[in-house]
Amino acid sequence: MVKIKPQPGIMKIDLYEGGASQLSGQDQVVKLSSNENPFGPSPKAVEAYSISGKALHRYPSTSHGHLREAISIIFDLPKENIICGVGSDEIISLLCQTFSGQGDEVIYTEHGFAMYKISALAASAHPVVVKEKNRTADIKNIIEKCSEKTKLIFIANPNNPTGTMINYNEIQELAAKIPEQTLLVLDGAYAEYVDDYDGGLQLAKNSNNVFVTRTFSKIYGLGGMRVGWGFGSKSVIDALQRVRGPFNLSVPALAVAEAAIKDQDYVKKCKEENNATRDWFISSLRKSGLACDNSFTNFVLPRFKNQSQAELCDQYLQSKGFIVRRVDGYNLPDSLRITVGNRKTCERLINIIDEFLVG
Repeated sequence: MVKIKPQPGIMKIDLYEGGASQLSGQDQVVKLSSNENPFGPSPKAVEAYSISGKALHRYPSTSHGHLREAISIIFDLPKENIICGVGSDEIISLLCQTFSGQGDEVIYTEHGFAMYKISALAASAHPVVVKEKNRTADIKNIIEKCSEKTKLIFIANPNNPTGTMINYNEIQELAAKIPEQTLLVLDGAYAEYVDDYDGGLQLAKNSNNVFVTRTFSKIYGLGGMRVGWGFGSKSVIDALQRVRGPFNLSVPALAVAEAAIKDQDYVKKCKEENNATRDWFISSLRKSGLACDNSFTNFVLPRFKNQSQAELCDQYLQSKGFIVRRVDGYNLPDSLRITVGNRKTCERLINIIDEFLVG
């Protein structure tokens, strides 16, 4: 009998599957499965990457001081309330590891990001799924699911993979009504794509029970660098810093992220290009007869008649060299998540989808 066993919850974790990047038998593919920025990173970030290569023999900063300082200036936040990690995924994992454990509950919504459940189980906590309303988080349902065991509530706003979001008043109401031992975590991976929205940073600045996560993987175009950050009360940050590995971010990652966040003109350009193409894309999908919610992100989620039609469309797109994302694992079997590429790419894609629907 094997006596070496993992902690409770570990073997309940389904392995995370990222968006595919290759198609068998095809050399030229268009990858629209991972919500990557089609324009890539800022040229200033690319330059910083090249320069940082000269210091690969040096250990990176353990405090991430320069990057945290840059973040604090751009978003007008106290530097000491910022933590940096290997993507926002690591921040999510650290939150679960630090603030939940066996016997505790971690809440997330039914179409929420897969890492919430994975990280909760890895911490031996019990993940609690809350029903959404029209593919959007429902704060009433969340509040009703809270108990004395609830330690964390994760809400991606805007949400992945639905692209929907709740408004600021709802976020404030939720923060005011959750149990006193509960930390509300607002995942702002796509916050930069939303007009007049700070991802909850001001609320977290003035509250002890709200924490915000952000990433450099989306609008900053740095998915390959794996850098994220979080902001919250000093007591929460102090606890997280004790768990975080001292050298979790490399020299190139720190340098590139700092250069990227300082180039807000490039961020603005990417946002404008994405949002204009996204809105055109959604309108075109609807004209083709597909239901599609308004998206506040860099992807769209068209819904087909049923799961079979979604699967057949995915296969047809693959035959034409396009990779999109199946979202069966998010309880959306009749849908496909499609990254917003540049305008030319999206026009080609709409034509192929129309061919499929007509044919």
